[in-house]
Amino acid sequence: MTAHSIDNIRNFSIVAHIDHGKSTLADRLIQTTGGMAARDMVEQVLDSMDIERERGITIKAQTVRLDYTAQDGKTYILNLMDTPGHVDFAYEVSRSLAACEGSLLVVDASQGVEAQTLANVYHALDAGHEIVPVLNKVDLPAAEPDRIKQQIEDVIGLDASNAVPISAKTGLNIEAVLEAIVTRLPPPKGDETAPLKALLVDSWYDAYLGVVVLVRVIDGEMKKGQKIVMMGTDAHYEVDRIGVFRPKMQDVARLGPGEVGFITAQIKQVADTRVGDTITEDRRRCAAALTGFKPAQPVVFCGLFPVDAAEFDDLRAAMGKLRLNDASFTFEMESSAALGFGFRCGFLGLLHLEIIQERLHREFNLDLIATAPSVVYRIALTSGETIELHNPADLPDVMKIKEIEEPWIKATILTPDEYLGSVLKLCQDRRGVQVDLNYVGKRAMVVYELPLNEVVFDFYDRLKSISKGYASFDYNITGYKAGDLVKMSILVNAEPVDALSMLVHRGRAEMRGRAMVEKLKDLIPPHMFQIPIQAAIGGKIIARETVRALRKDVTAKCYGGDVTRKRKLLEKQKEGKKRMRQFGKVEIPQEAFIAALKMDG
Repeated sequence: MTAHSIDNIRNFSIVAHIDHGKSTLADRLIQTTGGMAARDMVEQVLDSMDIERERGITIKAQTVRLDYTAQDGKTYILNLMDTPGHVDFAYEVSRSLAACEGSLLVVDASQGVEAQTLANVYHALDAGHEIVPVLNKVDLPAAEPDRIKQQIEDVIGLDASNAVPISAKTGLNIEAVLEAIVTRLPPPKGDETAPLKALLVDSWYDAYLGVVVLVRVIDGEMKKGQKIVMMGTDAHYEVDRIGVFRPKMQDVARLGPGEVGFITAQIKQVADTRVGDTITEDRRRCAAALTGFKPAQPVVFCGLFPVDAAEFDDLRAAMGKLRLNDASFTFEMESSAALGFGFRCGFLGLLHLEIIQERLHREFNLDLIATAPSVVYRIALTSGETIELHNPADLPDVMKIKEIEEPWIKATILTPDEYLGSVLKLCQDRRGVQVDLNYVGKRAMVVYELPLNEVVFDFYDRLKSISKGYASFDYNITGYKAGDLVKMSILVNAEPVDALSMLVHRGRAEMRGRAMVEKLKDLIPPHMFQIPIQAAIGGKIIARETVRALRKDVTAKCYGGDVTRKRKLLEKQKEGKKRMRQFGKVEIPQEAFIAALKMDG
C-alpha cells in the first residue's frame, strides 16, 4: 500500500440521538464505497454484539476505513467512527470524537432535535469539530425537512441551510453525504518527520490476538517491529501487527499521521492500555503527552450475587473478562447475610447496569440477583474526615455523622407540549429544582436540577410512560450537596435484611417504607407463625404489615363435650406458635427480593 497524502484523509464520526439512524447510515456508506462484498453485508454491520442488535442500540464505538473516489477524481480515505447515542455511553462518544476532525450530525426529519442530539453536538463542538448536518428519513410521510432545518438553527445555532437530505434505509442521496465529507470536512494535520505520537482510542481483548489497540496517529509513523511505550502506564511493547478495519481486519505496513488503525503487541492486560493514553516510540519520545480523557466515573452501584452460591467463582471469572472489554465497569467483593457472597459493582448508569447483567447472563450463563441500585454518597464524620459510601448497609453510626452529601445532576428534558404538566410534576415529586423552561418549536425544553438517587431508581421508565415515549432525557453530574438523608432498614420478623436497606430523603421515607412493606407482604409466603414486616429509621418504626400465619385446625377431633377441652388445645397451639416465632427462620424467596427491589416509586 502506498503512502497517502494527508490531505486526502478524512476522519469523521456520526453523532445523533438514539434511533435517528446512525448505524444504518454507516451501513450505507460502507456499501456505497464497496467496503464489503454484498454477500457479507448485514444490517448494522458495526453493531457486533447480539445485545446491540436486539435492542437496536450501539454500545461500543466501532470504526471502519473506506476508500472513496470523489467527483474531482481523487481517491480519499475516510475513517468512520460509529458512536453510541445513549447517555450512559457518553464516554465512548467523547473518545471517538477526539480521534476525528469532523462530524455528521444526523437528525430525524420527522422527530427533530432531541435531548441527546444536543448533548452530542456540544461534545463535538467542544472537540473543535466541523459539523455537517444530515436530515435522515426524508422518505417518511411525516418528514418536515424545512421545519427541522429551522429547528437546528434555532436550538443548536448551526447553519443548516445546506443540510444533506437523505434516507439511510433506501440509500437515497448517500453520494451527496460522501461528497460533503470530502469537501466540507477538514483534513487532519500532522508531521510525518516528528517523533511518533498516537492517541489510544480504544482497546479490547481478543482470544486469539491478545489485546487489540485502536490508535489514531497524530505525528510520526507506526511500523511493524517498532518499540513503543504507553506514556500513562509506562508499559513497553513491540508492535507485531498493524492493520485497518475495512470492516474486516486487514494488515498494512505502516500508519502515517492522520490515519486510524489497530495494533497488537502481545499485550496480556487491557489494564495496561488506558483509553486516552499517548503512545510514542521508546527511543525517540514525543515532547508532551496528549491531554487524554477523564477516566469514566461509576455513578450507580449495586450488588450482584449468584442465585446458586456454587457459581461464585464463575461469576468472578466472568466479571474479569467483561472488565477486559469495558474499562468503565468496576467491581469488588462483598458478602451479605441474606444473599451470601457476591460483588459490589459500579456502573455509568442504569442502562449500563442492565447491559452488563444481560451480558453476564448470556455470555456466561449466570443467574444473578441485583440489590437496589444506589449512588455514591459522601459522608462528613464528626472526626473531620470524609468517606465515600457505596453500600447503604455500611452507613456508620448516626452519632458519628456530621452530614451526608448526595450527588446532583442537571437534567435536560425535551417533551411535547401536552405532556409538560406531568413531566414537571414528576420532577417536583423527585425533589427537583427547576432551572429553565423554554420552547423549541412545538416542544418544551425543561432543565431541572435533581438528586441522582431519585433518578437512578425508575425515573427514566416513568418519564417514558407519562410522555407515551416522546420525551427525551439527558443528564450530567454537577456536584454534591448536603441532604437530609436517613437510612431505612427493613425488618422481617425483627431481623434486619441488609440487602433491602437504603438511604432515602427524610421527607419521602414514610412513603417509600410503606410501599416496600406492602409489597413484601404479598411476596413472602405464609409460615406456620405470623411474620411482622417493618420499615424502620433507627429505632423508630415507620410502617408495618403482617403476614398471617397458616393454621392447623387442632380442635377438629373435639365433637361436642366441654368447651375447656377446646380451649386447652388452642392454648397449647398458641404456646407452640410463640416458640416457633422465637426460633423460626423466615425463608424469603429470591423472587421476593427481586420484585421488592424493582419497586415503583
